[in-house]
Amino acid sequence: MKINMYESGEMYLETIFSLKKKNGYVRSVDLVNAMGFVKSSVSAAVKNLRENNFIQVDDKGYIELTEEGLNIATKIYDRHVTLTNCFTRLGVPKEIAEKDACKIEHVISEETFQAIKNHI
Repeated sequence: MKINMYESGEMYLETIFSLKKKNGYVRSVDLVNAMGFVKSSVSAAVKNLRENNFIQVDDKGYIELTEEGLNIATKIYDRHVTLTNCFTRLGVPKEIAEKDACKIEHVISEETFQAIKNHI
């Protein structure tokens, strides 16, 4: 089943995945700090992700990815890591490679990404 997800939603899911991996937990305030967005924007995004079954939020405010959310988050995270690695191997400074990977990871086709991944 193909899931239609906007770039901003993918960024939130990837950030939730990364924060959970790093800290063991994620709350809305962690997203505010990590992404640099205002609380109201994060609250709206969290509500949207929850309503669309990409995340669950418990009564203490801890955010967990659903299976569907985890699938998208791991896909985007893999793209980010792979593309950053590819660009740095080409001699691009790490900071620029990270920024470029963050932009490209959301629009690159699965076929092109797999070709890059197989080539590395």
